This record gives sequence, C-alpha cells and structure tokens, in this order.
Amino acid sequence: MVRAPGAADWELTASAFLLDCCPPEFRLYPVLRRHPVVLARFAVRSVEAQAKAVEAGLAEARTDLGRFVPLEVVEQAIDAWQRQGALLLRTRRAVDLVERALRGEDFVPTM
Repeated sequence: MVRAPGAADWELTASAFLLDCCPPEFRLYPVLRRHPVVLARFAVRSVEAQAKAVEAGLAEARTDLGRFVPLEVVEQAIDAWQRQGALLLRTRRAVDLVERALRGEDFVPTM
C-alpha cells in the first residue's frame, strides 16, 4: 500500500508499489531504485505495453487458438484476457496517480 504523499517514507512505499507493477528485472537498475519519478515513468510505459498485449491477445484469441483447443478453452482464455485487461486498467490508474504525486501534484479530496 502506498502511503499518502508527505507521510513518512511515502516515496519508499510508492517505489515498492511501482516495482511490483514492473517486470522483475527493473529491480536490477540502480537509477530506477534511486529515482522514484524515473521509476514511475518506466512503470507507466510497462503497464501500457502490457495493456496493448492484452488487446492483441483478445483480438487474436479465436483465430490463434481455435485450431488447437476446444471452443470452451478459447472462451476461458478470452475471459482470462478480459480479467487481465481490467486489472491493468486499474493498475494504470494507480500508477498514474503515484507518478503525478511524485511529480508534486497536489490532490484535493472530493465528496
């Protein structure tokens, strides 16, 4: 969980969250561990690329898999792609908010 901006160690929690949104090898790059705002940009692009892969997977699922597995399995694969797409949409929104906070944007609660 990311602590609120300004809270003690909030950038550490933001970095941990962002690293969890990225491929594991991103942890190998010191620049990403030292500069959360750089990590945030990498995380945004990584999540966006995953979302594009989901779109492609959905578009191709029937034609790519239909000859090799039963229709029921194709439908299960499509369901998995759709669930992953929804997860990535939520992740993209969260990563965007963290990036904006790291860049100094102030947020005003709305009711």
